[in-house]
Amino acid sequence: MRSTLNKLIAYIYLNKGEENKNKVLEDVKSNISFKGSNLWILACAIVVASIGLNVNSTAVIIGAMLISPLMGPIVGAGFSLGIYDFNLLKKSLKNLLVATLVGLFVSAIYFFISPFKEAQPELLSRTSPNIYDILIAFFGGIVGAVAITRVEKGNPIPGVAIATALMPPLCTAGYGLALGNIKFFFGAMYLYSINCVFICISTFLIVKFLKYPVKKQLDEKHQKQVKNSITVLITLLVLPSIYFAYQLFQEKKYQHQIDVFMETEFTNKGIAILYKKTAFNVNPKKLELGFLTKKFSDSEIKTLNEKLKSYDINNTKLIVMQDTTDLKSDILNEINFNKSVLSEKDVTILNLKKEIADNKYDNKALLSEIKILFPEVENISISNHTFNENTDSTKTIPVVVYNSKEEIPDSSKEKLTLWLQQRLKKKQIEIFNNPSPIKATVDTKKSTSSKK
Repeated sequence: MRSTLNKLIAYIYLNKGEENKNKVLEDVKSNISFKGSNLWILACAIVVASIGLNVNSTAVIIGAMLISPLMGPIVGAGFSLGIYDFNLLKKSLKNLLVATLVGLFVSAIYFFISPFKEAQPELLSRTSPNIYDILIAFFGGIVGAVAITRVEKGNPIPGVAIATALMPPLCTAGYGLALGNIKFFFGAMYLYSINCVFICISTFLIVKFLKYPVKKQLDEKHQKQVKNSITVLITLLVLPSIYFAYQLFQEKKYQHQIDVFMETEFTNKGIAILYKKTAFNVNPKKLELGFLTKKFSDSEIKTLNEKLKSYDINNTKLIVMQDTTDLKSDILNEINFNKSVLSEKDVTILNLKKEIADNKYDNKALLSEIKILFPEVENISISNHTFNENTDSTKTIPVVVYNSKEEIPDSSKEKLTLWLQQRLKKKQIEIFNNPSPIKATVDTKKSTSSKK
């Protein structure tokens, strides 16, 4: 039994493969500062992430997260809390503040000058946190802290940079500043702050678990003061985080129950829901629903409100929007607008196809026909050319360039021109013998030929 337990401990023993603690601390301290190259890398990463959010490109956003150095001061803060290093904590928080302000400034400038202001799905998803963001930040932070303390760093660190997603919410906050959208700004900053806090907490836990040595102060009294101060900070950091996590969990659970209620009571019964809005942070909570055609009586609405409790949806008032005319008209207008856009695209495509067809000639087929009438012709090339008649108008004329074994008489050229006019259904044709440029122009009205 004891041997089995020892084997199990050996499997989960985290100290195996651990880097020298002093070297790890030096590496952590070196990655905290945002000066010189680190600042330039951060600014460029912010621009790249902002472009990714602007064009809704997940690949570009991932690339920005990989090159971003934002994790440095957050990990530094976690280490400083774990070893009670007050100076390291101050330096980490100062550099995190600098990085945050630079990120907000650069992203706000980008979105301010960008001609594309529409909020894309990638951007909208960063405007409000949920319980999964906390779990990702916490467990991603644990992986990052463990990887930093290993001799072999391996692949986890780039993955942590992608998973914890610090860049996108910071850029989204910059977008909110650029457009003056306070809701976007505070929602994105809330998500950014939660990510920072939970990465810091998970790093702190790993540092304590691996028993990193506490920094020694000048005297015992000062040592106690620093320890007490950081203990208070840790408490202030952890307790609100637990509350926020609980609130987000409750909100996610509430939204899930709402979805079950809507599916059971309406969707499964063939009642189409046109509009849905929930208000979670009010008392009582509110659920507003609008329907495509269904009208409810007061007694039916009262019954639906009573049913909410059976779905574990408590302290919630259901409000049914009976008049959805405006909503329907907005949806129909959007559909008609999309149809008109599609129609314009179809017309453009047809016009382009027609233009291509009008300017395309089957040289191979025409050559085989011409050789029957004019055996001396070896090869031809036909294409449309535009000529300026004067400053105000232009004319497009098919130009034929041919190669022949011997010089074709003028009478034969005239016949060839007339035949091509009939074959191509063109009023005017210009013919050139390659390499000697000889033009025979025949107008159907005048039936004349000329040389250039």
